[in-house]
Amino acid sequence: MSFEHKAPPGSGTGAPRNCAIDGYFPPANAASRMAFRFVTGNEGKVREARDYLADLEPVDQIDYDYTEVQSDSLAEIAAHGAREAFEELGSDEPVLVDDAGLFVDALEGFPGPYSAYVEDTVGVERLWRLASEEENRRARFKTVLAYADEDGTETFKGTVAGTLVAPRGEGGFGYDPIFEYNGQTMAEMSTEEKNAISHRGRALAEFAEWYAGRD
Repeated sequence: MSFEHKAPPGSGTGAPRNCAIDGYFPPANAASRMAFRFVTGNEGKVREARDYLADLEPVDQIDYDYTEVQSDSLAEIAAHGAREAFEELGSDEPVLVDDAGLFVDALEGFPGPYSAYVEDTVGVERLWRLASEEENRRARFKTVLAYADEDGTETFKGTVAGTLVAPRGEGGFGYDPIFEYNGQTMAEMSTEEKNAISHRGRALAEFAEWYAGRD
């Protein structure tokens, strides 16, 4: 866990907006509760966060283009984004930013912090074909969840180790179809099964424990 309390070097250019997800209904007392503002365009991440944080606060999805610093550190990228978003979006409601990556042992940790860019440009199946040529197919999913409010920024980490395999399964998102854990790819798991073992689930669980224990 780390603490950061500094102003960002720049601000994003995207206009904030709320993005409702089909099938999500806020708790009946949501109007009287503070909400976590999860800054992401990835609805899969928001679904996982809502499953984990439902007993704490509602989770609102916010689409905002924060400045993504060029760094090999997931923690630095996430913390910077959360602090910038909190200061630029206004309001005193806390902000969550998640940065995650797939780290392939045989590829020296590639794509790592550049996983989203590689997914968009190279694609999951092409990355699998590259990894399939290696004898060592071990890989790790890592997530850093950053929380920012008026008091500063905290980060929470989650990691899960697995093996890369040919794509299987229809669920999940991103690299889930090629990441196998205990005989199943993450795309073959139910939401509950995935949340119980996933890198993001572990980061969310660490955050939820910390948040619930605050005075």
